[in-house]
Amino acid sequence: MARALKIDWGDGVVTGRFVDAGGSTGVLLAHGAGIGQDSPWMIQVRDGLAAAGFPVLTFNYPYMEAGKKAPNRPPVLLAAHAAAAAALRERVGRIVLAGKSMGGRMGSHLSAGGEEVAGVVFYGYPLVGVGKQEPRDTSHLHDVGAPMLFVQGTRDRLAPLELITAVAESLPKTSLRVVEDGDHSYKVPRRAGRDPTEVLDEVVAVTAVWLEAL
Repeated sequence: MARALKIDWGDGVVTGRFVDAGGSTGVLLAHGAGIGQDSPWMIQVRDGLAAAGFPVLTFNYPYMEAGKKAPNRPPVLLAAHAAAAAALRERVGRIVLAGKSMGGRMGSHLSAGGEEVAGVVFYGYPLVGVGKQEPRDTSHLHDVGAPMLFVQGTRDRLAPLELITAVAESLPKTSLRVVEDGDHSYKVPRRAGRDPTEVLDEVVAVTAVWLEAL
């Protein structure tokens, strides 16, 4: 069961949810731009990773905590993310930064900026911004010293598979796992014959195997 935490990020307080699974490697799971830590997607991934033996901490970015729709500027997001990482580090031996879309991207910037982590997991890396045509600059990923895992859907409009594959292949210690027919949140069409909950469970299982191998 998740335990509520208060995380002071220097200019305010955000809420966290911690599930202590007893393991030494903890996962800091950051939400995407449009969903908070209490969304069904986040809860399923959080609880799935915890059931696999990994302590998990989720948190809300300040804008989500305040009930706003527009994300904060990157410095604010990163300040809250760093504070959450510090809170998790007090409870486990080492941490892995994971995140859905924006949350994963912010985790990579945190790691590239010097945060010492055992790994970084991207659940749908937002390579192309909404309404944009050109891919985002990913040069900072070369400054991430830890192993990285990309989990990408083949129908993800924010990360065309050929583009995200090229990014992953250019990076050392990086793995790419593909979710067939999955969109940015791994939802699959009915014709795929798979339940969305089962698909997300498969994503969690892939992550757990990767974490075990670190």
